[in-house]
Amino acid sequence: MKIINLSDEHEKLFIHCLEDWSDDMKESGEHRTCWVKKMKNHGLGVKLALDDNGQVGGMIQYIPIEYSLAEGRDLYFIPCIWVHGHKEGRGNFQKKGMGKALLQTAEEDVQKRGAKGLVAWGLSLPFWMKASWYKKRGYKKVDKMGMQVLLWKPFEKDAESPKWIRPRKKPERIPGKVVVSAFVSGVCSVGGINYERAKNAAASFGEEVEFQGFDTSDREVFREWGLQDAVFIDGKNITTGPPLTYDKMLKKIAKRVKRL
Repeated sequence: MKIINLSDEHEKLFIHCLEDWSDDMKESGEHRTCWVKKMKNHGLGVKLALDDNGQVGGMIQYIPIEYSLAEGRDLYFIPCIWVHGHKEGRGNFQKKGMGKALLQTAEEDVQKRGAKGLVAWGLSLPFWMKASWYKKRGYKKVDKMGMQVLLWKPFEKDAESPKWIRPRKKPERIPGKVVVSAFVSGVCSVGGINYERAKNAAASFGEEVEFQGFDTSDREVFREWGLQDAVFIDGKNITTGPPLTYDKMLKKIAKRVKRL
C-alpha cells in the first residue's frame, strides 16, 4: 500500500469519490468540480491510498475549519474519508488498513501546516462514517447534532475545541405553490446528485412548483442558513441519508402538489 498526494491523473476520480463507474455520478452536475477548484486556493488537502497493484482504493479530504460545517481556530476538518467498499466498479478495498493509513498521513500533514488539531465527524449509528471508528484512533467527542457526532484530536495543549454550526432557518412556504428548496456545497457528490434531481423533478410540474437553489460553497450563503447539503419540500428536509432516486423526488413533490 502507498499513500500519495492528489495529482492531475487522479483528479477526476477523486471528484467522483472513486465511483466513476456509477450512473448516479452522471447526475451530480459540476458542483463538486467547482468546489475542488475553489478549495485548492483555500488549503484543501487530499491523500489517496493505492494498493500493491497501484489501484486507487481510498481517499481523504481535509480543509481549514473556517470552510467547514464547524467553528474553531487553527484546526483542520475532514469532510470525508472513504475507502471503496462496493463490489461494483473498483471492488472492495476495505479491511486492509487504508483508512487508518490515510488518517495518519492527514494528521501528519496538517501538523506540518501549523494546525493545532484535526476535526472529524461521524454518525452515532453503526454504518457509513461511524463515529466509533474515529474514537478507536484517539478522537474525542466534543459536540453532537442529531446523529452527527463532532470529534477531534488536539495536537497542542492550547488548542480550542470546535463546535457544530447549527441550522439557522428553514425555507418558507409560498401560498398556492409547492416550494422545493435545494442547498448544495460541492463538498459531497451526494449533495450534487440530490440537488440536480430535485431541480429536474421540480421543473416537470410547471408553475405549481417553485424551485429555489442555494450555492452554499459561498460562505455568506452557508452562514445565513447554517445548511450545507439538503433538499426541502415546503420546509421539510427530505434528504437525510443516501441520495434519493429521481422517481422518489417526483413522488414526494407530487404528494404535496395534490394537497394544493
